[in-house]
Amino acid sequence: MTELSIFNSGEKKRGQVVFDLETQKSFDEVGGRGKMHELGVSLAVAYFYDEDKFVTYFEEDVQKLIDDLLQAERVIGFNQIGFDYAVLAGYSDPKLFEAIPSLDMMVELESQLGFRPNLSGLALGTFGIDKSADGLIALKWFREGKMDLIEKYCIDDVKITREIYEFGRDHGRLVFLNRYGRRQELTVEW
Repeated sequence: MTELSIFNSGEKKRGQVVFDLETQKSFDEVGGRGKMHELGVSLAVAYFYDEDKFVTYFEEDVQKLIDDLLQAERVIGFNQIGFDYAVLAGYSDPKLFEAIPSLDMMVELESQLGFRPNLSGLALGTFGIDKSADGLIALKWFREGKMDLIEKYCIDDVKITREIYEFGRDHGRLVFLNRYGRRQELTVEW
């Protein structure tokens, strides 16, 4: 694959990685969704299957995060193609992210549902649990310097994303709780 050409030829591929990031700014602060590259990373968390560990990256570690994602066998996430990679593009060449083998569960489910599901609806429907916070609260915490709270929230999101991925992989289905509170079963193949 072409993405390896940017690395030292001695580097090996990593296994699968689940990741999520939080931003420093909101869409309103940067002038809309067309400027995601200006949102800035407050922190990101990646779970590495081959090492069974979570790694936190702060803004000064973004290049290491990008390198780790480029070395992954596959990056699993929820809206990482449409959001997380676009945010990271503010720190690197946007074309790099096209080379990353990715499973974006939101993209997969959107094609089946006809709308963009949210992670909370999947967690509630499949497991009966909800996310511990949301991105707007994480922005507030960033402004207050509460990086420990953002880190806990981001780790929780990565855990939920990983559990949803594994459940779908192992059972071939997920349950989505829609905005009307109705459960909807979805077939998945990943």
